[in-house]
Amino acid sequence: MIKSRMTVGQALVKFLDNQYVSFDNQVSKFVDGIFTIFGHGIVCGLGQALDENPGSLKVYQGRNEQGMCHAAAGFAKQNNRRKIIACASSIGPGAANMVTAVADATVNHIPLLVFTGDAFATRQPDPVLQQLEQPYDLSVTTSDAFRPITRYWDRVSRPEQLMSAMIGAMRVLTDASQTGGVCISLPQDVQGEVFDFPAEFFQKRVHRIARPAPEADEIKEGIELICAKKKPVVICGGGVRYSEAGEALRVMCRKFNLPILETQAGKSAVPSSEPLNVGGVGVTGNLAANALAEQADLVIGVGTRYSDFTTGSKELFRNPSVSVLSVNISRFHAYKLDARQIVGDAKASIELLTKGLEEKGYQSGYQNEIAKAREAWKMEMDNLRNIGYGADFSPLIAAKGEHAIEDYVRTTGGTIIQTAAIASIREHIEENAIIVGASGSLPGDLQRMWTTDEKDTYLMEYGYSCMGYEIAAALGAKLARPGQPVYSMVGDGAFLMLHSELVTSLQERQKITILLFDNCGFGCINNLQMGNGMGSLATEFRYRNPQTGAQDGELIPIDYAMVGRGYGLKTYTAKNMQELETALEDAKKQETSVLIDIKALPKTMTDSYKSWWHVGIAGQSQNPAVEQAYRRRMEHLDSARMY
Repeated sequence: MIKSRMTVGQALVKFLDNQYVSFDNQVSKFVDGIFTIFGHGIVCGLGQALDENPGSLKVYQGRNEQGMCHAAAGFAKQNNRRKIIACASSIGPGAANMVTAVADATVNHIPLLVFTGDAFATRQPDPVLQQLEQPYDLSVTTSDAFRPITRYWDRVSRPEQLMSAMIGAMRVLTDASQTGGVCISLPQDVQGEVFDFPAEFFQKRVHRIARPAPEADEIKEGIELICAKKKPVVICGGGVRYSEAGEALRVMCRKFNLPILETQAGKSAVPSSEPLNVGGVGVTGNLAANALAEQADLVIGVGTRYSDFTTGSKELFRNPSVSVLSVNISRFHAYKLDARQIVGDAKASIELLTKGLEEKGYQSGYQNEIAKAREAWKMEMDNLRNIGYGADFSPLIAAKGEHAIEDYVRTTGGTIIQTAAIASIREHIEENAIIVGASGSLPGDLQRMWTTDEKDTYLMEYGYSCMGYEIAAALGAKLARPGQPVYSMVGDGAFLMLHSELVTSLQERQKITILLFDNCGFGCINNLQMGNGMGSLATEFRYRNPQTGAQDGELIPIDYAMVGRGYGLKTYTAKNMQELETALEDAKKQETSVLIDIKALPKTMTDSYKSWWHVGIAGQSQNPAVEQAYRRRMEHLDSARMY
């Protein structure tokens, strides 16, 4: 047996550099590089190996461990999970900082490989700097925090263990039904240990991303169920995107006249201009999709995990005779809502369903309902777009709340309505632009309002709705698609939470454009609390009032454009629609990263359309508004599915 003598760190780098994937017989390199913030727990082990011979792996410098992991997740998602950037941290706080991003990747089924530096396997210097000590179990370290949030976890306590650990990691990362966060813990002394590794460990490995076909009986039963129904709706989930099944889904729906309803993860798999595509469904869905959903007698979910936002907390599908048919590569997700299951690849399953339904001569019972639903939503879109150009805000103030809006205009001078801004942005930026977002009210407005015919250009993280994802993931998307413009849609709250990878975008000379909606607060949650009878508590950015002792003083104005200029970005401030549109046009001409500080009026996002979101509300209160909200909650629960 031929052997190669090297350190564990060196062997790891050489292994990563030889991993490939095959999808539809197209072979491509799987690991692009490694994001890292070096600390003592990894710099002299894995870091030495990357310094000496990184092979073709790129080394990216992160600014915040959570941020660099979000960037890696955005990169993987924009590559439809067929290429990754690994992430490596030191022990202690460096490792702990990655926990949120790894959980995010696991929830969203995005392959994210992280290496955590760890305490000495020999325990000789325990406690080493930054080491977590647990008296009840000396083997527990910060790296163990990744166990409940990963799809695969391992600790390499001896050099021999690296081989099985990494082969196991690749198995999970390239499995469409299992992929998510993967953590390999690397004790810092083991990284530098020398071992005779068998040469075959470093051979080129091609991991096949399979298209498993469903069982024939499942397809047969699915066809029988569809044929028994007149008004099915098809939910296009993220699995459609990752399976490259958008065109197959479009063909099926055209043949049988079926409306297509989009989830956040499925949006942009099918062109928005497709007459059967009625847009986003659920709590953040639009009027057209939700109107059809409530009347449907069959829900055909393709590649969706049926989150509470997609199903309206299981209350959206209101037809008493509604059934559910689930097409999913994951049996776990296919079983949700007590659905009839078709377990297999989305594209393969759709093609088999299409063939079988053609043989049966099936046609849905829709007449002109789909077109009418689209037209009604178009009229609403026109209203959302045009309201932003009126000088008279009195109707808005009366409807949304005088205090918040008048305070904001007086403090910032901003008069931009959020929905009008989104409509204008769509008109002014490039047709092939990739947009990225994650938290607050923006993903809701975007799922309802955003249209695109460019495939895979809508990169919204809403499974974990993770504040801080927006800018870092935009960098990842740009690294994946350097030839396409990338825009990050971010609120002021999320910007303040995490924007460190802006500097990395400058370092890598990868232009991203930050569209920062400043409404002086956590506006989405402010709406939620006040809409359920509460006051405005700790959700607006206000000074503490010395008279009342509460945080109900004046709003805190922040010049985010100045912050961006300090980093070296080209920046703009937009206080009205004309300034916004001028900035958008000029931003396209810039070669460096851009930040547009959009002063957006609070409470000017879209409202719910025929949907309900189940949140916990106090069952007893001295506030009549809270008690009323609780009664509404119980009324909705009466009409919602229990499982």
